[in-house]
Amino acid sequence: MDFALILVVATAVCGLVWLADILLLRPRRRAGKGGNEPIVVEYARSFFPVLLLVLLLRSFLFEPFRIPSGSMMPTLLDGDFIFVNKFVYGLRLPVLNDKIVAIGEPERGDVVVFRLPRDPSINYIKRVVGLPGDTVEYDEQARQLTINGEIMAIENNGEYPEDPAYDMAIEVLGERVHDVLWNRFRSGRGGVYHVPEGHYLMMGDNRDNSEDSRYEVVGFVPEENLVGRASRIWLSWRWPSQGGPRWSRIGKSVQ
Repeated sequence: MDFALILVVATAVCGLVWLADILLLRPRRRAGKGGNEPIVVEYARSFFPVLLLVLLLRSFLFEPFRIPSGSMMPTLLDGDFIFVNKFVYGLRLPVLNDKIVAIGEPERGDVVVFRLPRDPSINYIKRVVGLPGDTVEYDEQARQLTINGEIMAIENNGEYPEDPAYDMAIEVLGERVHDVLWNRFRSGRGGVYHVPEGHYLMMGDNRDNSEDSRYEVVGFVPEENLVGRASRIWLSWRWPSQGGPRWSRIGKSVQ
């Protein structure tokens, strides 16, 4: 279900009904020939401003997303609800996703929501590791990234307190300093990746448990598939069987 399409259609229908009433039906009512205002017009007049506001905010400013997996742990947890900044990389038309105003480009280390290249109806969230034209090498044994011949700084930070199967590390990508996880018992895929122009290489912070650009199911992400940059956690919820809200995460900036 394409919520953006539903929102556009609902806004257009309400707007057209309201406009038709203003141009055709309201003059007849004022002349005493049209009776009372139809209930459909009343609903359209009430809903149109709300739908239009939601459409504009969601299409051009911020859109909420729920984190559905642990591939971005420890930065983002399953059950985090985040706001995604949609204008930071340029304004796009809703549904069509055509860029109409260019504003900025992704930077290395940004946490980005994107539409899966093989199925654009599915949204993924990962960290930008490789920019267009980069050569990225990931050594799965040393858990080390090398980009264009430069080794990215990383430092082991001890056991992950939520799960003893993982170690934490602090990694520096561009201007981003962030945490990553390593699984002590298995490693994710390594290799050398040449990022095509107009594409990005994405990786999860949970390096050994992330379906990302290292795997064919995702691959390199075209620029037109970018949705926006994750900005802030507005709600974090362990489902009832797991303990309810995570109050300390609410309002936290995504680094």
